[in-house]
Amino acid sequence: MAVRDPLPPGDVELTERRLLMSVVEVARHVFDSAAASIFLVDGDTGELVFTAVSGKGEGHLPGTRFPQGTGIAGWVAASGQPMIADDVEEVAYFARYAAEATGYVPSSIMAAPLIRYEECIGVLEVLDRSDALRGELADVDLLSLLATQAACGLELLLRWRHTHAAAAVSRGDDLRTMLERIASRVLSGGGTPNATALTLLVAADELLA
Repeated sequence: MAVRDPLPPGDVELTERRLLMSVVEVARHVFDSAAASIFLVDGDTGELVFTAVSGKGEGHLPGTRFPQGTGIAGWVAASGQPMIADDVEEVAYFARYAAEATGYVPSSIMAAPLIRYEECIGVLEVLDRSDALRGELADVDLLSLLATQAACGLELLLRWRHTHAAAAVSRGDDLRTMLERIASRVLSGGGTPNATALTLLVAADELLA
C-alpha cells in the first residue's frame, strides 16, 4: 500500500471541524432535538469549549468557553460517564446561569463523554430531544456510540498530524467498523434517509479516503 504524507495542518483542522459538525448534525437529526453540541476540553485550562453546534446557538456559540466542571457537561467530563436529565431542574449539576448565557435554557439534556486513552477529551450534548423518540437505554447507547465515533475521528486526525499516515491504518479500520454500526442504527428507520443523516458518513469517507 502506498504511504501518504500527513495532512497539512490547515486541512487537518478543517477536516476536524467538518467531522465534529457532522456528528452534531446527525445527533440533532436522529433525536429530533433543539440542539446538539460538542465541547472539547482545553488541555491547559480544563475549560469546556464549544467546538461544534447544530441548532440553537449554532451562529454564535462556537469558541465560547465555560470553566472546568460547569453544568451537566462539566460533570460528564469529570466523571467520564453519560447522563440523561429529562428534567434539568431536578439535577443538581445543571447550571442555569450557564444555559442562560448561551441564549437557550433547555428542559432536558443528555450528554456522553468523548474518551481517548481512558481520558475524557470532550462531551457530546443533546438538548430537548423529542418526547416521541425517548427510550432511555437506547438513547444512551446511541449517544455514546456517536461520542465514541467522534473520539475515534479525533484520534485518527491526531495521528495524521503527528505521525506518518501508515500508523493510522489500523485505527482507520476501527473507525470504518464504527461507522458501519452507526449507519445501521441511524438509517434503519425505513423510508428514504434524510440527507442530514448521511453527512457524517460522507465526511468520514473523505477523512479515510
